[in-house]
Amino acid sequence: MRSTRASAAVERLKRRTDHDGYSVAMVSGGLFYLLDRTNGNQKCCEPQPLDTFVSFVDQYGPPKPVKRSKLDVAFEAQISESGK
Repeated sequence: MRSTRASAAVERLKRRTDHDGYSVAMVSGGLFYLLDRTNGNQKCCEPQPLDTFVSFVDQYGPPKPVKRSKLDVAFEAQISESGK
């Protein structure tokens, strides 16, 4: 079950970066590290506990794009106009 969270974090990274070369590896003691398979299985980090690894992977690469609707944009414009 522990590796499922790590794998899910790497899948999110793959979708966010549009790069399928990332993989997760687990070593003894329940530590995880990120691999980039396009560079000959290059380690992207040192082995880390699960929670630290998930937060590292979530911050690795470009940030997740923020979805904003037309209503959000209009609301923000209305707020900025009322504050002037």
